[in-house]
Amino acid sequence: MGGALLACSYAPLTGFYRTGCCEAGADDLGRHLICVRVTDDFLRFSRSVGNDLSTPRPQYRFAGLKAGDRWCLCALRWKEAWEAGVAPPVVLEATHEAALRIVDLDTLKAHAYGAAAGPQG
Repeated sequence: MGGALLACSYAPLTGFYRTGCCEAGADDLGRHLICVRVTDDFLRFSRSVGNDLSTPRPQYRFAGLKAGDRWCLCALRWKEAWEAGVAPPVVLEATHEAALRIVDLDTLKAHAYGAAAGPQG
């Protein structure tokens, strides 16, 4: 949103670099740029297309996501979920501007969660 990138989540710890932020980097081929607040519908969708984010994976120190968790999501996966009608809400202030190469700002704003969405966010 033109300011400093805010953290997405420390619990669960997210981001490609596991810093809590949806930072961009050349080695992040998945482009984990969009901070979302996951929903049950999205988690079911993600599992159905081969990325189970809700099952714990202790070997990776991953407890599994549940509805309400914030997570740095791959921009293409968010777009795919949006096209399927199950896009999770976006925390704009914690979403990296490089996501705009994949999803336009108006679409992200239409799915905003948090301060950018107003007091009901």
